[in-house]
Amino acid sequence: MVIVGRHTIGGRVAVDRAGVAAHTGAARRTVNLWHRNRERTGFPHGFTDESGREWFWLDQITAFHTAHQQAKVAVLTEVDRSGDPDELVGSGEAAKILRYGSYRNLPDQLSDRPDDIEILSDGRLRRRWYRRTVWAIADARTGRQSTGRTPGTTTGPLKPHPYADDPRLQVAAELLAEAQQNGRDRRGLGVELARRLGVAQRTAQRLLTAAEANL
Repeated sequence: MVIVGRHTIGGRVAVDRAGVAAHTGAARRTVNLWHRNRERTGFPHGFTDESGREWFWLDQITAFHTAHQQAKVAVLTEVDRSGDPDELVGSGEAAKILRYGSYRNLPDQLSDRPDDIEILSDGRLRRRWYRRTVWAIADARTGRQSTGRTPGTTTGPLKPHPYADDPRLQVAAELLAEAQQNGRDRRGLGVELARRLGVAQRTAQRLLTAAEANL
């Protein structure tokens, strides 16, 4: 058990490093990192008492942590909010909106739940999202309400499960049927489905589970 030091000096509260960690919710090594790089992070300078014990003023720690959290939110919300919120965009444009270097960095919340899916002539799937959906994903990282959608509204009726009406379910169902016909179990099907659809194996496994439930 970590003993947190807390001391009142002249009516002002001070805490030790364990107290800083407890107050901010950060790991002790994170506190040490803040302190070591305080010229860059702005972490408050501490002081020592007569016994040589190190302390930090709690009000300064609170101010530092508030500014630190606000800076993190500012970075996360640097997204491109231009354009029509109802415009459908592909994975490349979605990545640009979120300031990602590649569509491969798109979060699962987007990759797994496109607003629109087009099956191309070669069987590949083109996933697209409304700009407001992409903005909502960005805002979810910070707890903000997306400006692309009126609070309390949704993009449409609720689906019975995340992949309802998803054409990829048919591909998953066909693969399951092939496996059953050949006397195979599900082992290796996730890898095969991921290859066919060009999705992550985790997404493929979810699709297989949803398709299996509908068989």
